[in-house]
Parts: sequence; structure tokens; C-alpha cells
Amino acid sequence: MRLLAYPAAGALLGLLAFPPLPALADAGQDAQKGEPGILSEIRIGALRHDASMFTTREEDSDIDANVEFLFTSPEFLRYVWSPRPHLGVTGNFGGETSQAYIGLTWDVDLFAGIFVEVGLGASVHNGELDTGDPDRKNLGCRWLFRESASLGYRISEHHNISVMIDHLSNAELCDRNDGLDSMGLRWGVRF
Repeated sequence: MRLLAYPAAGALLGLLAFPPLPALADAGQDAQKGEPGILSEIRIGALRHDASMFTTREEDSDIDANVEFLFTSPEFLRYVWSPRPHLGVTGNFGGETSQAYIGLTWDVDLFAGIFVEVGLGASVHNGELDTGDPDRKNLGCRWLFRESASLGYRISEHHNISVMIDHLSNAELCDRNDGLDSMGLRWGVRF
């Protein structure tokens, strides 16, 4: 698995995929006071790899696993509409490009449980920077910009399901810039 070729990315995937459950409960809510904790929500999902919404499809592996942690918006972000910081990993187990990412997520509840989100941030990946292989993306830079959008439905106060798309690109800051898109379904548990 190519992700394990980068020890830091492999360690991050391990920590995100198998966090200690008591720590998650404590981070999600201060049990004595009933106040929100640092952790706001956890999402897991399956995404179509290299979905070619904004780019051409070159990498053949179909499915990525995604884990994302959303944190309570800190007070100083209220001046930019209180986005929630996020941290996530999208792993491809077919030997194609995987990523770890950070950023901010803005969400708006529309009506009848339906919500939309937009995320902006950065991603580090283990894909190719410049290759002659026609079955691989030429991503140009190790660090990329990451944008995402979601449309979801709140099943209950603590559970939701959403369709998410994301796009990785270097905005022409490097010689090559094939970009990479993913799209899929995620299930969220909100604390």
C-alpha cells in the first residue's frame, strides 16, 4: 500500500481510523457540565477515486475510504461566520493517491434537515508529482489546495448522511497540475 511508504501519513491514518473511544467521548462533550467539547463531529465514508468531475480520469482504483474529524469552532473564527476546523484522511487501498488534509468547514442548515457545506484547506498526498505513467496523475506539488462541498440530510440530532465532492489542485503553482477529484457518501455522528 503506497500510503505506508510515508510513515507520517500511515501513522496519521492509524490514529484517525482507530482513536481510543473514551478519548472521543471526552472530546465530544464535557460530561459534567453538558457543554460541547473540542470534537464536534466524526464522519466516515466511501468515495469514488479520481471521479473526473473537473479533471480527466487517469487513476483506475475506484474506492477510497474517508475519515474526517470536525472540531467546535473557536471563538476567534466568529468574524468569518464560525467555520469548524477539520482534519481528515482519504486512503486509497489500490495503490493510487491517498491524502491527509486540514482546513475549515462552513455549514448552513436550509430546511427540513437538509444542509450544505463548503470546505477550504490544504492536503498532503503520496501521489506522483511528475510521471510519464498515463495511469497516474501528475499532481506537481506535494502540498495541494483542497476544496470540498457537501449536501446532506440530518437524520436525527446526532446522525447525518451527505454526498461530498472534493478537489485537489496546486492552482498552477507547480509545473504539473492534473488535479484530483473524489465524490461519495459519508455518515456523520455529531456530539
